[in-house]
Amino acid sequence: EIVRRRLFEEITDPQLHTARDTVARAFADFYRTQGREFPTGCGEADYERRIRTAYPIHPELFDRLYDDWSSLERFQRTRGVLRLMSSVIHTLWEQQDGSLLIMPASVPVSDPAVQSELTRYLEENWAPIIERDVDGPNSLPLRLDRENPNLGRYSAARRVARTIFLGSAPTQYAAHKGIDDGRIRLGCVQPGEATATFGDALRRLTDQGSYLFSEGGRYWFGTQPSVARLAQDRAAQQDEERVLEEIEARLRGEQNRRGELSRVHACPATGGDVPDERDARLVILRPREEHAAKDQQSRAIQVVKEMLESRGTSPRIYRNALVFLAPDRARLEDLKQAVRQYLAWKSIHVERETLNLDAQQNRQAQERLTQAEDTVKQRIPEAYAWLLVPGQSDPRSGAEWQEVRLQGQGSLAERASRRLITEEMLVTQFGGVRLRMELDRVPLWRGDHVGVRQLADDFAQYLYLPRLKNTDVLLGAIASGTGYLNWRQDTFAYAEAWGESEGKYRGLVAGQLVTPLLDAQSVVVKPEVAARQLDSRPMGGNGQGGTGGGTTTPGGGGGGTIVTPPPPERKPRCYYGTVELNSLRLERDASEVFREVVQHLEGQLGSRVRITLEIEAEIPDGAPDDVVRTVTENTRTMRFTQSAFEES
Repeated sequence: EIVRRRLFEEITDPQLHTARDTVARAFADFYRTQGREFPTGCGEADYERRIRTAYPIHPELFDRLYDDWSSLERFQRTRGVLRLMSSVIHTLWEQQDGSLLIMPASVPVSDPAVQSELTRYLEENWAPIIERDVDGPNSLPLRLDRENPNLGRYSAARRVARTIFLGSAPTQYAAHKGIDDGRIRLGCVQPGEATATFGDALRRLTDQGSYLFSEGGRYWFGTQPSVARLAQDRAAQQDEERVLEEIEARLRGEQNRRGELSRVHACPATGGDVPDERDARLVILRPREEHAAKDQQSRAIQVVKEMLESRGTSPRIYRNALVFLAPDRARLEDLKQAVRQYLAWKSIHVERETLNLDAQQNRQAQERLTQAEDTVKQRIPEAYAWLLVPGQSDPRSGAEWQEVRLQGQGSLAERASRRLITEEMLVTQFGGVRLRMELDRVPLWRGDHVGVRQLADDFAQYLYLPRLKNTDVLLGAIASGTGYLNWRQDTFAYAEAWGESEGKYRGLVAGQLVTPLLDAQSVVVKPEVAARQLDSRPMGGNGQGGTGGGTTTPGGGGGGTIVTPPPPERKPRCYYGTVELNSLRLERDASEVFREVVQHLEGQLGSRVRITLEIEAEIPDGAPDDVVRTVTENTRTMRFTQSAFEES
């Protein structure tokens, strides 16, 4: 109160009273709504009263001067504060500073008069430290504000540095030195400003400051160089190849987290390092093969074109199995800088005994190494943001490249596969009806049928077809289509082989569950062709008797013997069976019946197997009208020979 009255006239104008109260309320509301960012109690009514009483000086500045600077032997509590604040206010007035309050961040430490008042109570070596790390025309904070527009709009780095200096310079030898990040924000952030911007400034200052220390969430300036200066020097000296090798080593660690992709190939040097396989795979390009939006001449595009067309010296066959992930040109520089910092801090930690680091420096090196590691992990997915996907709109056109920007959480392959599935560039479930559409659209039929293995090759080879996760997806579609009740119109049939000599399909199945095989004989058959063969089968087969030793009986006349052939061997010619299936496990149980019984019967030459499904349902409370309508309509569509509801 005394200091304020000595430096400012008393407010008598009611409008100025209102303006003061408005400022105090704005700060109090800001602290209240952002309570987690500031020290406890700043949003209370008592602190708002303190702001009004100290106006236009922020109470935090008085707290630092009276609690910290007054602990210095030569600093006189009232007189010292008056001398300092007189210089501060004079300089701010001349600079036409428009801040709402005079805060620790407002103190122009670089001004000769202000700096003289501050350093007269400190050790003599503080002047060059202030000029380098706190405030001055060549200081680190000023350079950071100029290089980063987000910081520069608030002068965030300078305000953070001034706040730390005001709160830590007089207590560097105290047992509990420095100030925490909550007090830093209290000393520099005004209502309407983004606290995250000042957090970013604090992080950058901590990374690059030569005399700025941090430990346990507290920050302070010291008179001895920190190991951060050594880390900066070592980071600048890191060889580019060493940095790229570190990134590649980390990318290879991504190969085991595949998401919905069958395999991940990280940093192949050439197309020869990527095998030619049917299942869908992700190729993560090396960091030097970067991409930029809509740049069809980027290094990444050139590399993926080569890999798509060839595998080393031989042409690539399964081109539709590959998608590529490339780093963003702009974000790659941030990643490389983070890796340089990591390598620098790692070398300091490894050489801690040789460097003769003290306990505090050891803790700082360990903490900063952990932070650098986390930063690298965060920036890898930020940098690897371009998914390059080959496609083909028409079988007669060339390959077209679609670029998709990745976001979200998870490993690189997990993020990529989620986006591919969302954009329908990767198919993990394929129905029989859709497979029939593709068979007819291209077409993929080879005459009256197409081999299952040939189909697998087609989907993995041609860019105008859907990209299947693996061959199991195709086999599932074949099983689904073969088991489809309306297969004659919408899907197809399946056969174990085409018997060219007898001109018919062996093990032909349609409208039934089947487990298709991926071999050289099994085929998918056109429905009309399969229907002709199935409809032409006789109801039963013709048995053939065997031969064996006959019996001889005396004969008359010519004195010869009469040979009586043995009776023909009797074999069962018909089979019937009834089994009750669990409705909750109908698909599994029916599949087992087909595999263990029906397949054996179908495999007999000339056999004809009929399967009738009987459904009996007892509904104690009666079937609702909507169920009756749905079941009746579905059974009519599926051509049930008998279907009816009864009242009892």
